[in-house]
Amino acid sequence: MPTRKDATPTPSDASSDPSTAETVFHGIVNGLETGQFVPGQRLVETDLAAQFGVGRNSVREALQHLAADGVIDTVRHKGAVVRSLSLQETLDVLDVAERMTGLLARNAARAVKNGNPAKALSQALERLAAAASSSSEGFAQARRHFYRVLLDLGGSKELRRLLRVIHMPIVHAQYRLGSLREMRLRDYDTIGRAVLRGNEAKADEAGAAHVRHVRTEILKKVGEEG
Repeated sequence: MPTRKDATPTPSDASSDPSTAETVFHGIVNGLETGQFVPGQRLVETDLAAQFGVGRNSVREALQHLAADGVIDTVRHKGAVVRSLSLQETLDVLDVAERMTGLLARNAARAVKNGNPAKALSQALERLAAAASSSSEGFAQARRHFYRVLLDLGGSKELRRLLRVIHMPIVHAQYRLGSLREMRLRDYDTIGRAVLRGNEAKADEAGAAHVRHVRTEILKKVGEEG
């Protein structure tokens, strides 16, 4: 029987791989959107390691990043728990997201106006339309791709960094809106067309309006439940 010194290290023994930690990080964030993870849910390291096929060190690193970004809370005697937002916290998140989504669209429109190729955006809109009736994961992938294309077009590293830490995944996980997909498709089409025309003002307004639409639906849902 090999001694501990001679034994081959297991994944949990080895130092974490940044790429596998990123896999867990994005897997949890994406899982919030698709309903795989929900606010208030306890995240167990061993379960996550098995689910994503990584070592526990990578899971711990991912959880540290998620905690730093405010996606999870570390609760004494309970461990990592997906964060829940109060209504006021939700509205605060939406206030920030409204301006940043407008800026995201404005930057992309400016890039198109300045001659940057926009074929990728046209393709992203086509992908969204094709995913309209697909699974939650299929639509989520198309939606994330749309935002990545806008970020790539705009080219702002600072905006890319800030968008990562807005708590929109928690908002969408906490308030499951039946009308959200239809709303997103309509709003994304409006945003995309304004960007393709290089109309900065229209793109900015369309981006901000999308978040306002989300806010309206959330308040409506809260009122119905309350």
